[in-house]
Amino acid sequence: MAYFDENTLIYHDGQWLEATAAVTGLYSQSLHYGYAVFEGIRAYATESGPLIFKAEAHYRRLQHSAARLHIPCKYSVEELTAITYTLLEKNKLSDAYIRPLLYVRMPNMGLKPSAEANLLIVAWQWGKYLGDKLLHMTLSPYERPNPKAFHIDAKASGHYVNSITASFEAQQRGFDEALLLDAQGFVAEAPGANFFMEKDGRLLTPTTDNILNGITRQTIIELAQQRNIPVEECRIRPEEILQADSAFLTGTAAEIAPIGAFENYTFPKSFDQSLGAVLYADFLQLVRQQPQMQTI
Repeated sequence: MAYFDENTLIYHDGQWLEATAAVTGLYSQSLHYGYAVFEGIRAYATESGPLIFKAEAHYRRLQHSAARLHIPCKYSVEELTAITYTLLEKNKLSDAYIRPLLYVRMPNMGLKPSAEANLLIVAWQWGKYLGDKLLHMTLSPYERPNPKAFHIDAKASGHYVNSITASFEAQQRGFDEALLLDAQGFVAEAPGANFFMEKDGRLLTPTTDNILNGITRQTIIELAQQRNIPVEECRIRPEEILQADSAFLTGTAAEIAPIGAFENYTFPKSFDQSLGAVLYADFLQLVRQQPQMQTI
C-alpha cells in the first residue's frame, strides 16, 4: 500500500515537510539498534469532524515509553494532540491511522542514551490491519520478551522485531497470525494485538505483567463492564483455548479481529453470535459518536 504521495505532509521537529523530501541520519541509534518509541493511534470521522480516539491516553503512553527508555520528550500531551489534529487537517484526513515516533537521528554508535530526540508524526488511510475475515492462528515457537530483560510496558520500536519474526513464521506455515506465550508458558499476546477468549458467558484475557496493555484492550474491558459482562484477567494455558467458545484480538491497527480457529480447533460459536461481536458494535459506536475533542 502507499503510505504517502507527493502531496503528503508530515510533522518533523517543528516543521511541516513533504513526506517525499524528509531525510534522517544513517548513523543513529534508532536505525542501528531500534532505539525509539512510537504510538499507533486512530482518528475516526464523526458528524463534528475527525476524532482522535483517546489521544490523551496514547500520548501519555508515548511519554511513559520515552521515560522508560531515557528518550527525551519535550512535548506536552496537549501540544502533541494539537499537532496531530493539524496534521489531519493539512492532509484532508478524517478516518486515519496516526504514527508518532520519538527517535534519535544524530550520529551515535554508542550504547548510552542520547541527549536529544526527534519527533515525527505521520498519518495515512489504513483499513483494519488484520482485515475482517476469521483468523486462523497458531502457537508461535517464539516467546514474548521477558519483562526482566525489557520494559515491556514501553511501546519500543526494537521490541517489534519479535513481532515481525513470530508473525512471518506463522504465515510461512499457512496461518494468518501467531499467538505467543510468556517465559512461564502462559498465553501472552499476538504480534501487535491483545488476546481475548469467551467461555461460558465471560471473557478471559491474559494479565498485564507480560504484555503491552493495549488501549483498545482497556476500552473493550470498559465496554464489557458497562454491559455487566464478566471479564477475568488471568493466566491462560494454551490448551485452555481449545475449550473456548470464541476468541478475538484487539489493537489500534486491528481494532477487533475475530478468530475462527486456533491450530486444529474451530471455535464452536460464530463470531456474529459472540461477546466479541457485541463489544465490537459498542466500540464502533463509541469511536464514531464521541463529542469532538477541543483542539488548541
